Amino acid sequence: MNSASALFRLLGDEARLRILRLLSLEQLNVSELTGILGIAQSGVSRHLGLLKEADLVSERREGGYTFFRLAPSLSDERADRAPLAAFLRGAFASASGDLTRMDDARLEEVRRLRKENFDAHAGPDTNERQLVPGRSWAAWARALGHLLPQLRVADLGCGEGYLTIETSRWAGRVIAVDRSDSVLKRARSLATRRRVRNVIWKRGELERLPIRDGSVDVALLSQALHHAQDPARALVEAHRILVPGGRVLVLDLRAHDELWVRERLGDRWTGFSDDELAGLLKRAGFADVRVGIGARRTGDPFAVLIASGTKSGGARTTERKRAVTSKHS
Repeated sequence: MNSASALFRLLGDEARLRILRLLSLEQLNVSELTGILGIAQSGVSRHLGLLKEADLVSERREGGYTFFRLAPSLSDERADRAPLAAFLRGAFASASGDLTRMDDARLEEVRRLRKENFDAHAGPDTNERQLVPGRSWAAWARALGHLLPQLRVADLGCGEGYLTIETSRWAGRVIAVDRSDSVLKRARSLATRRRVRNVIWKRGELERLPIRDGSVDVALLSQALHHAQDPARALVEAHRILVPGGRVLVLDLRAHDELWVRERLGDRWTGFSDDELAGLLKRAGFADVRVGIGARRTGDPFAVLIASGTKSGGARTTERKRAVTSKHS
């Protein structure tokens, strides 16, 4: 009875049930579970330790990572815990609500990142993971940056600065803007640790940017527009700060039905349709507008749109790029 009581107390925790449900769908490491659950890594490790001690999860090492999965006692129908396993399968299959939808969406994001980062490729056996050393989308992005002149870039809605710092590798100067003082503090700290010195950090709203007219060559809005109070005004501001011939580049979510993002992630808008995003750019004054899919995965409720546009009057920017290229040649 003591053993049964301890087991039921263990399963009475929501976070541990979420972990078991996720591991019934995919083998995951601590970092991936932390990202999905949105709780501290120390908490995830503690929960996994308790579940492993109770023989509910098992672990294995692969490519420098430790992956967790359901223990054989919960996957073998002939095991002593087969009735418990059947009960959990039924509970997981009938699970619904915002928290479940959020976990599923973030799990799909993990799967997408695994694929895009070339972490593993399927072999003849679909369960076989083949390590491919040195293959990385991040390395390709940095390599392509070598082909660009040292442009002046504004990262609008920069968040904690990860894209800002990647951009700083190839840009001459980056102006990073976010509305949150605490977020900017973390971004500055990250830049200091990475020894990045060509970024200017500014607090401001997307609808009222603290940047001079016609002072940057590229305006980036990566997953920022759906947080804007007024997306149309934000794009007008992006147009204002660009030099003639300057470009805007938008990465944002395609329209979706995941309403939980409003409360849990603070999203103001549930994405944009292709035509809606193109219309916003054109009404803001941009020409040569292009909109297309940047990332999409079967089963993932979120698809990423990529959109771009040009501020008319490109001759001045072309001359400046030639001057920059000549200066550094």
